[in-house]
Amino acid sequence: MYLVSGELIVPQDAPHDLIRAAGGIVYRFVPGGRVEIACIYRESRGDWTFPKGKIEQGETFEEGALREVFEETGMVCEVVRFAGTTNYTHRKGRPKIVAYYLMSVKEGEFAPNDEVDELVWTPLEQVRANLTWDRDQDLFDEVTKFAELRAQAS
Repeated sequence: MYLVSGELIVPQDAPHDLIRAAGGIVYRFVPGGRVEIACIYRESRGDWTFPKGKIEQGETFEEGALREVFEETGMVCEVVRFAGTTNYTHRKGRPKIVAYYLMSVKEGEFAPNDEVDELVWTPLEQVRANLTWDRDQDLFDEVTKFAELRAQAS
């Protein structure tokens, strides 16, 4: 996978049944300069993760990430930077890639919906332990190195 001009480019030789998805690692600063990350719980899957979903036809990964985060969290966000990708075999046996973007909240409020049962603003230092999937933990390890989160986190 390649990142060109801020957009993920999937190679032409990617598997024909590749599921393309995108999501966000949504953060906010709270009093004292502390950072919190939005972690979602999906009862149907029994997991804690980051908001994400399949991109639609003609949509860029970034556009899909913003739309999915809004649909799952009710929050309008702003992309700060590309955060990385995860890839794995979907529960139905198809290969899947998820492009993630670090996002800050502009407005909105969470309400439970068809896909997400709970959203918890988690202190930065507790996020990794709360994530269900190793792939999310590995991605988060890299995100914690970003200057945007360290600048006010101390």
